[in-house]
Amino acid sequence: MTRLIFRRLALGLVTIACVYTLTFVMVITIPGNPFQQGDRTMAPEVEQALHARYDMDNNWLYFWQFLKGAAHFDFGPTYTYNDWTCAQVIGSALPVSVMLGLLAILIAVAIGVPIGVLSATRQNTWIDVSGLLFVLMGVSVPVFVTGSVLLTTFAVWLHVAPVGGWGTLAHLPLPAFTLALPFAAYIARLTRTGMLDALSADFVRTALAKGVSSRRVAWRHALKVAFLPVLSYLGPATAQAMTGSFVVEKVFGVPGLGQHFVNAALNLDSGLLLGSVLVFSAILVALNLLVDVLYAWLDPRISEAV
Repeated sequence: MTRLIFRRLALGLVTIACVYTLTFVMVITIPGNPFQQGDRTMAPEVEQALHARYDMDNNWLYFWQFLKGAAHFDFGPTYTYNDWTCAQVIGSALPVSVMLGLLAILIAVAIGVPIGVLSATRQNTWIDVSGLLFVLMGVSVPVFVTGSVLLTTFAVWLHVAPVGGWGTLAHLPLPAFTLALPFAAYIARLTRTGMLDALSADFVRTALAKGVSSRRVAWRHALKVAFLPVLSYLGPATAQAMTGSFVVEKVFGVPGLGQHFVNAALNLDSGLLLGSVLVFSAILVALNLLVDVLYAWLDPRISEAV
């Protein structure tokens, strides 16, 4: 197990370094000037002084100095938001995205796993067809459509939810469910496929032959085996829910990190853009490491094979 952890951690650090390097190269090759965007203009002398202050004239010196500061969660100034540093913007927005993403994944598991189990145990019935229809809709309908429909229905027509914003528990359900729906559909499909394989295994037939009820066999024995592919998916899915929810944040007015990431890209805000990418990469690596450890714990053959 220890060998597995160190191996995955080393690969994760290499992955973060590669992502940072590629992002930095793209940032420095994008045409444009972060100091001259839209209505924001400044004198050439001021711009030159800022370039010199933040070592922007020497790209590779900026590369190493930014990486050195990132180790202490210091990403320098932001050119998008006055009187804010990149660390302050990320630090204020990241907890919002993390809370929304974690709640969305919990909802996705709570919805997707039961649908997958019921579809597999009631194969070729109306329950199975309904589950497959849910999967098709979940992976096909864009989240901005789902969010708009939910917002119109529950906030505008029924008045049981706020129109948008953040700050109270009432603001959580609609964006969390909107974000959870595609993940729930994919989890339902993985669970159904895994359950169909598990239900045809020898240990299931043996348990049924011994008189164990089919419901107990499905939920307490087959599901343990069928859940392993879902567990592998939960790592990147959780990271995506935490960091890739900018569409949902835009629809519901949630002040998460996704919106700041998009604004940084549009405004060529290199510090905020690189800082957000590093944070996103670190979250993805950490969650994948956690999933690998849990997977090896549930199936010891994984750690023995490494």
